Amino acid sequence: MTAEVSEQSPAAEAHTTTGRIQGRWENGLAVFRGIPFAAPPVGDARFAAPRRVPRWDGVREAFAFGTCAPQDYAVFRDQGGPLPAQSTGTDWLTLNVWTPAPDRAALRPVMVWIHGGAYKLGSSDDSAYDPQQIVREGELVVVSCNYRLGVEGFAAIGGAPANRGLLDQVAALEWVRENIAEFGGDPDQVTVFGESAGAGSVAALLAMPSAAGLFHRAVAQSFGGPFLSPELAADVAAVIAARRGLRPTATDLSTVEPVDLAMAGEEATVGQRERVDRWGQLADHPSLFGPVVDGDVLPTTPWQALAAGAGRGIELIAGHTRDEYRLFLPPRPGAIDAQEVSRAFAVHGPVPDAEAAYRAAFPSASAEQLWVLVRSDWLFRMPSLRLAESQALGGGQAYLYELTWPAPSAATPFGACHGLDLPLLFGDFTTGFGQMLGTPTPAEALELSARFRTSWTAFAATGDPGWPAFAPEHRLTQVFGAPPTVAAYPEESARRLWQDYEFRALPLRA
Repeated sequence: MTAEVSEQSPAAEAHTTTGRIQGRWENGLAVFRGIPFAAPPVGDARFAAPRRVPRWDGVREAFAFGTCAPQDYAVFRDQGGPLPAQSTGTDWLTLNVWTPAPDRAALRPVMVWIHGGAYKLGSSDDSAYDPQQIVREGELVVVSCNYRLGVEGFAAIGGAPANRGLLDQVAALEWVRENIAEFGGDPDQVTVFGESAGAGSVAALLAMPSAAGLFHRAVAQSFGGPFLSPELAADVAAVIAARRGLRPTATDLSTVEPVDLAMAGEEATVGQRERVDRWGQLADHPSLFGPVVDGDVLPTTPWQALAAGAGRGIELIAGHTRDEYRLFLPPRPGAIDAQEVSRAFAVHGPVPDAEAAYRAAFPSASAEQLWVLVRSDWLFRMPSLRLAESQALGGGQAYLYELTWPAPSAATPFGACHGLDLPLLFGDFTTGFGQMLGTPTPAEALELSARFRTSWTAFAATGDPGWPAFAPEHRLTQVFGAPPTVAAYPEESARRLWQDYEFRALPLRA
């Protein structure tokens, strides 16, 4: 839905701990954009943990989204498409609020959206993330935020804290705790939700001591890895810094403009696949970045943390789409040949002779389907399942789902691919992933879209999305198909192949 806004739109005002702000009323909602939750991470604050925003006098306009962090556009270059423009502003650490009314007495449930993008691109200003329908139908408050990406946010840099992008998210959640009541939200009823790298961030927050108590429910859509060991992350950072003839330290890299440093991150992907003996699975992955299990900011992986009880007081939804990796199929016909399939199994397979095991488990699958299966299982499907299992094992409440309804367009045979849940959740069928659904939007998509929002907003309000909780002995799963059903976990053949595989921080091999 496109916001109806003009210079004449009536003003909406709210107090924050750092000063008064003015937003606008749009389509019956009060909307505040570009609110700083931390100081710009530039100058002596660059590569540092987020710092508090100084107070301001008067009323600050909150009409426009803040600047997104510098982006790594390697994936766009690989696809041969036009590159989005890089932003040169410095107000990267801002958030946005949509509320039915900035009424302190309302105490509505709050949902905080963390965008995805492989930890190296994306922004909360993406029109695909417009939460108007969620806010209006759920009668709640939605917050979205930007955070540092790529080298700025996730590279292992000497003299800088690890996981700066995650620390930014913690700072945004601290802002929510301190301020959201002024916008009609309940700081004691906060749900974090995200997709892809946003879901990875949500899972990481579950394991971070600094995030404890800042949220009460969590939704991880297509959660996956990779999570990196400190040694591997440091080696990647050294390769990136070497592109500019520098050491991977805050002192050296602070001499490089942020946009140029993002470019260095892109350049490091050249020859990435040849480093498989050193980087292992990361060498065959679309991103060189991910949360670093540094033992401090992120003490353990989310699977370990939840199994040990870190999520015992938090309700969790975790799930994935059926055909996750179909989104990343090379556009060139025939690109997935027998050699490429064997490589995928050699790098990502869960068991010895994984290719043979998969062929036995899925005897009718084509080479392309096998390639999609093993990569979907390694990166998204099995990590999501294991997250729910770990939560249940640690004594927490978990709910599992799978989206099986496929995008209908014959011109884009992506099936139920990665990202298809986004237009269904936000109700945007005109941009981004929503374009997969065709015109006019199929009635099945509209029905599933309403079901997604009803489940997510009910969960934010009550902790119950409307289907049975997950338990390892029966693995009941909400299957978002046509029609939606509750059934035993549909991917049992894959689960058995992965049941003894240990998801852990990726090591440096040499």
